[in-house]
Order: sequence, then structure tokens, then C-alpha cells
Amino acid sequence: MTDLADLFPDFSSHWVDTSAGRIFARRGGDGPPLLLLHGFPQTHVMWHKIAPTLARNHTVVAIDLRGYGWSSMPLTDVSHRPYSKRAMAADAIEVMEALGHVRFAVVGHDRGGRVAYRLALDHPGRVVRLAVLDIIPTATMWSLMDAKRALRTYHWSMLAQPAPMPETLLAGAPLAWLDHTLASWTAKRSLEDFDPRALAHYRAAFNDPSHIHALCEDYRAGATVDREDDEADLAAGRRITSPTLALWGRVGIPAGGRSPGEIWADWATDLSTHVVEAGHFVAEEDPVGTLAALNRFLSST
Repeated sequence: MTDLADLFPDFSSHWVDTSAGRIFARRGGDGPPLLLLHGFPQTHVMWHKIAPTLARNHTVVAIDLRGYGWSSMPLTDVSHRPYSKRAMAADAIEVMEALGHVRFAVVGHDRGGRVAYRLALDHPGRVVRLAVLDIIPTATMWSLMDAKRALRTYHWSMLAQPAPMPETLLAGAPLAWLDHTLASWTAKRSLEDFDPRALAHYRAAFNDPSHIHALCEDYRAGATVDREDDEADLAAGRRITSPTLALWGRVGIPAGGRSPGEIWADWATDLSTHVVEAGHFVAEEDPVGTLAALNRFLSST
């Protein structure tokens, strides 16, 4: 993947050794630290339209989650715990500490949003501010999985099936499935809003059986240990205490049915909400609206 375009020319590159292997990170800017966590089926590249502007007022760190992009793909086990959001949150802390940041704001999209709110629940002293983009919590998502939502997010069940069934199916046409999935979650139902250079990054990673297996493990963890961790927090009455922004696309994945804002109010004690004109990929479909909302939230006192 060395021939892929550099969409962060003013950022430095880092491979940080962690307990689970090497995590790839880009860092740029100056100011209070801000961690960006990407989602499925993407990499840190999904932030390329907004990270340079965020870096005007923040030290921005964008990482590839374990199993994604240029980061390590640790071995899994029958528990799927190695691909839990709790484990990925621990990676994020190790990376930020290695780069000199103990407390930081965190913005996460999709799977990265799940890592972000897990980080805030498990390590509240680390998270200055939390923004979750176009998701609702994992346990809630599963509890609301009616026919309409199941059809919209069929991949949650498909990718969580025991290995190697989903890996085998995706291996037959990985790029066709990737392009279809990306397009189907946008407001325009097309790839129009994706920079072709970013698409090349996503395709390069997804066209690799090892990455596909890791991504399936991510979803297996989501169906099991991630859901259990959420349910344990709910039962114990734990809530996110960091100031939290829930942002979603008007026709994004959590739109429709009970408001995402109402759902997040059950989880966060200090909540703001915002809707942008987009589908699921808010930072690429509506970078102007997403950036404006994040800047307002991150600069609040």
C-alpha cells in the first residue's frame, strides 16, 4: 500500500508499539490534543477533509484501529475479546501516552465511536470531551434490532457469524461488496462524495483476507463482549460524565425510530446533539457541517 496518496501531507507518521502490536498514527497541528477514531469499513483516511482544519487549534492524532489500515492484526480467540472496543480503547490510550498526551478529546465515527464511548466509560479521567458520530450504543442497537433496522444493518449479523463463513463470502468479491456498502450508507446512494484517493486506501485494505478476518472479529466482538460490557454498565448505573456530542446524519444509520439524542441521553450526563445533512459518512458527505459542529463543541467551556 506504499503507492497510495498521502492525504495528510502536513502530518507526521508514527508506528507506535503497544501491548497488542503496532498502531499506525498521523499527528498534526498544535494545541489541546484531539484523538480521531475511524469506523468500518474505512481507515484513518476518512478524516482527511476535516483533520487539517481541526489541526489549526488542536494537536490532532488520527489512528488506524487494530485490524484496520496499517495497524497490526492481533490473533483472536474464542472470546473475541482481542477485538473488543475495550481492547481498542486501551490501544488508543497507549498511543496517546506514547505521543505525550494523558488527557485528550476524542471524536469517533462508526466503530471508532464505539471505541470512543467505551474509552470514556472505562477511563473517564482521560477524556476531556467526547463526540460520537452517527451511532447509538451497541447494546441499544441490538435491543432495537427490528426488521427495518436489521435490513438496514444486515452486516451486523452477517459479519458476526462464526469463522470462516463471512470471510469466505466476502473473499468472493471484496471490492464489489465494499463499494456497494459505502454507497448504500450515503444520502445519495453513490460514491460521489468520496475522494477517489481515499477510496483507494479503503479498497487496498479491504482487498486483503487478513484484514477481512480482523474486521469480522470486530463485529463478532460487537455481538458478544461489547454488548455484554454495555449491559454491565447499564445495570451498574454507569454513565459517560465527559461533555458529549452526539452527531448524526439526517438519513444516517441511526436516523429513524427513536431519536439518537433521546438514546444518548440515557448514557451521557452532559449531552449536546447535532444533525448534519448527510447519510452515515458525515465527515466526507458534509465536511463543512460536521466541522462546524465539532469546532463549536470542542471550543466550548
